Amino acid sequence: MHLEKKIAGEKAVEFIEDGMTIGLGTGSTVYWFIQKLGELVSKGLNVKGIPTSKNTEQLARSLGIPIVSFQEIDNIHVAIDGADEVDEKLNAIKGGGGALVREKIIAEFANQFIIVVDQSKCSKQLGNHFLPVEVTPFGWQGTANNIAAFGCEVKLRQVGNKTFISDNNNYILDCYFKKINDASLLHQRIKMLTGVVDTGLFIDLADMVIVGKGNETEIIKKFAND
Repeated sequence: MHLEKKIAGEKAVEFIEDGMTIGLGTGSTVYWFIQKLGELVSKGLNVKGIPTSKNTEQLARSLGIPIVSFQEIDNIHVAIDGADEVDEKLNAIKGGGGALVREKIIAEFANQFIIVVDQSKCSKQLGNHFLPVEVTPFGWQGTANNIAAFGCEVKLRQVGNKTFISDNNNYILDCYFKKINDASLLHQRIKMLTGVVDTGLFIDLADMVIVGKGNETEIIKKFAND
């Protein structure tokens, strides 16, 4: 799995061109993309990165990748990010690392959104992985009860004995569904609840998924009729 993450992440650099502004994702697979990108930057590649998390920003800066903010750019040419689960239509569950809101903002803003995963993250139907939902700390218990009414078990994310705090100073509720029959509808219903910032359902956003399989990669592209 470690090798599959590495080859998938490194494969994504083939879609980077000189002069691009790149959305830099968060997670163990995109880590390898950022490492490889740093190598290319050290050899003269001219790019700018806009990170989805403080951890990613720290990693990119340590590798000499120039970092910019939204105020400094007109567009993002491509965003590269990982996922916790991806279905056959390239819909995804993200947020295992707690950066889902920033990840989604960048994914929606990018001209092209590419997901990198190892093959264990691929499934026919979403629901194998819990669904992260970012919520406001105030009244989170009520928000959790309202989400649970949709048929899942809800757990407040903890790190050790402390409540996990997102980079946006919010909480993350990890929601365990046995399966998700209609991801788009579920996203809409949860997003409408007061107190919900956003869900980890990334529907109809990915243009391509790079899957690490053994020593090789498989590239799955989104078709216009999907």
